[in-house]
Amino acid sequence: MSVLESERGYDIIGDVHGCALTVERLLEHMGYRKQAGVWRHPRRQALFLGDIIDRGPRIREALHLVRDMVEAGSARCIMGNHEFNALCWATPAPPDSGREFMREHNERHLRLIGDTLDQFAAWPDEWQGFLDWFYELPLFLDCNEIRLVHACWDARLIEPFRASHPDGCIDADFLRAAGKWGNFESRVLDRLLRGTDMRLPNGMTMTGKDGFTRAAFRTKFWEEDPQTYGDVVFQPDALPHDIAALPLSAEQKQALQIYRPDDPILFVGHYWQQGQPHPIRPNLACLDYSAVKYGKLVAYRWDGETQLNQEHFVWVDVPHYA
Repeated sequence: MSVLESERGYDIIGDVHGCALTVERLLEHMGYRKQAGVWRHPRRQALFLGDIIDRGPRIREALHLVRDMVEAGSARCIMGNHEFNALCWATPAPPDSGREFMREHNERHLRLIGDTLDQFAAWPDEWQGFLDWFYELPLFLDCNEIRLVHACWDARLIEPFRASHPDGCIDADFLRAAGKWGNFESRVLDRLLRGTDMRLPNGMTMTGKDGFTRAAFRTKFWEEDPQTYGDVVFQPDALPHDIAALPLSAEQKQALQIYRPDDPILFVGHYWQQGQPHPIRPNLACLDYSAVKYGKLVAYRWDGETQLNQEHFVWVDVPHYA
């Protein structure tokens, strides 16, 4: 899928969400310099985990920064669920679908993409150019020694997808096919870009810190012997104590997707972590530390090691001007 150059180091960077000034601060902190309008490092390459758009104050600037780096060869970038959502927002749905667009233009969805649309309102052609570019972002990078995916690595879906899409990229036909829930296309995109989740028991719902009410919660996809709901929750919003203590059924345990300890190092974003950046386990790290909520923009500086090193995490705190 992708080859790493032995003489280079790689800097994997978590979810940007329009915090362009913070990206510049992080790159400068890691020794990148702006040359001919593009951030470059003489020996290293940045690898972005997707979700460059939405929520932040400088979405347009962040997209230009990342795309310029990719086109110059000083970075690579994979697709996040927010780039996918943007494509769905802009894509008409099939005539027999009962809806106008692949992602319905309702209030909930507008809350997520609204900042991006507002910041590109004066540059519609430019926004269309970025939408076209999103199709060039692979869903994952498999570099043998390390792997990158926005939310969850599931080999049961990645291997057949890779067989038909060797570059790891989707096209408009794949996107439209994903509108039929439960088919292969929808399962690939949902699992890789949104991760695993579990429904709350007895039809319960929870309202998170982001203001959205949900009937499911995000789950760990690497926990090898979970016993309760609390053992598998993986999101900033904790479960109520009585729910966290509920035992998992045998069927629920079977449905959990496992990333094994002997698999290559995997980097993900997506999950809004808090506190001090750290490995989840020796071969797994989440680099999303809520940058757009004035948390941290985090990178991991990989230099060929086979187990994650705590000292290789670097970050900058995100100021209110982002």
